[in-house]
Amino acid sequence: MSAQLNGKHVAFLVTDGFEQVELTGPRDALQKIGAVVDILADKEGRVRGWHHDKPADEFAVDATFDSAHLDLYDAIVLPGGVQNSDNIRLIPGAQKLVKSHHSANKPLAVICHGAWLLVSTGLVKGKRMTSYKTLQDDIRNAGGNWVDEEVVVDGNLISSRKPDDIPAFNEQLIRALAG
Repeated sequence: MSAQLNGKHVAFLVTDGFEQVELTGPRDALQKIGAVVDILADKEGRVRGWHHDKPADEFAVDATFDSAHLDLYDAIVLPGGVQNSDNIRLIPGAQKLVKSHHSANKPLAVICHGAWLLVSTGLVKGKRMTSYKTLQDDIRNAGGNWVDEEVVVDGNLISSRKPDDIPAFNEQLIRALAG
């Protein structure tokens, strides 16, 4: 895809324990074509990614959930990682950001376990989406239509299953941002 995203701003919402490649893969693809990417977290300073079940690199936090200016962002991305996703779903600031962003009908992209935040905020009801396979019951119980596909787009919601799906996920996210 040859889209240019100069001037587009994307927020990645994470806590410690996010699946690192689910942040770096999309981030690098977006930055390569001109998007500005910020990492938003529950704390100032740094957050640590994980390689599945092992600690990985630290990343600088650009703003906290509570201090971020949502109107700056054209899209929000929710990387997975079991630890990250289980924690972030209970944080009021993260819930508020995704609800407000969704209400503004801007792209909301989620991969793997990141869908738990959408389940906890009630945003999967009536949506066709995918996630890591272990979340299918959570999504269905929350009123969503879970499918086992590489990437699913339903309105402003873009969802993907796992790291292997990142190229397809990136393509749909870039397409949504390019308009």
